[in-house]
Amino acid sequence: MHIFQDTTLLITHYNRSESLERLLNSFEDLNCRFGDIVVSDDGSKPEHLTKVKSLKNRFNFTLVTTPVNKGLGNNINKGQDAVKTPYTLYVQEDFQPSDLFPEHFEDALGFMRADHKWDIVRFYAYFAYPTLKPFQKGFSEMVYSFWDMNHLKFYYYSDHPHLRRSSFLEKFGRYPEGIKGDLTEYKMAVSFLQKKGKGLFFNDFTKIFYQKNSSNEPSTMVRADWKLSENPLVKLARVGYLRYRWLKNTLDLVFMK
Repeated sequence: MHIFQDTTLLITHYNRSESLERLLNSFEDLNCRFGDIVVSDDGSKPEHLTKVKSLKNRFNFTLVTTPVNKGLGNNINKGQDAVKTPYTLYVQEDFQPSDLFPEHFEDALGFMRADHKWDIVRFYAYFAYPTLKPFQKGFSEMVYSFWDMNHLKFYYYSDHPHLRRSSFLEKFGRYPEGIKGDLTEYKMAVSFLQKKGKGLFFNDFTKIFYQKNSSNEPSTMVRADWKLSENPLVKLARVGYLRYRWLKNTLDLVFMK
């Protein structure tokens, strides 16, 4: 049995009750127990909400709801508000932990408990953070450098599965509400860097969690088109766009409030 009494599992959910059930079953199959589980629902359809309520009785979690869909920012904010433990494991409902989760999660908790400078430990990503400094036990420290021209450096924070301190909103501010999810994530990433957040990144970033609905990610095909195209004009346009993104993100980091 793996008992993480000082950690709350926070799950954001919207119209994917079967995925939610699979996620909860996966943690149960791994014999993982948390101090609490909070499911934050973003105004799901009645048939999904009915199933979520039935799962609540089975898995004994705290359910936080809203009468209408208010977007990702609101969903994370109200979910985090319900957390009472020192640490939060944030997972969206379309992920599933692997057999490697318990061991490496215990390591991550150990790092957070031992050193208060760590604000976040990331377990999953679509790509490795550009600059990584080897740390311990398969984790590396993410290093942000102003002079690095890779625009991906700005995504130090990510909404993908991660461990964080439950005081996260107090330090980095609440998630912006009323805007699209990708912009919500980006604005939190900017705030994280502005406030000098520090984090660790698991080197084998697709081994602890699997994303079961990755085909629903609308940006995946777009990124593939840019990368696979051999058209010289497309290549040139991509270089120009990435330089623009670097400049825009740098200005956001300086001026965005």
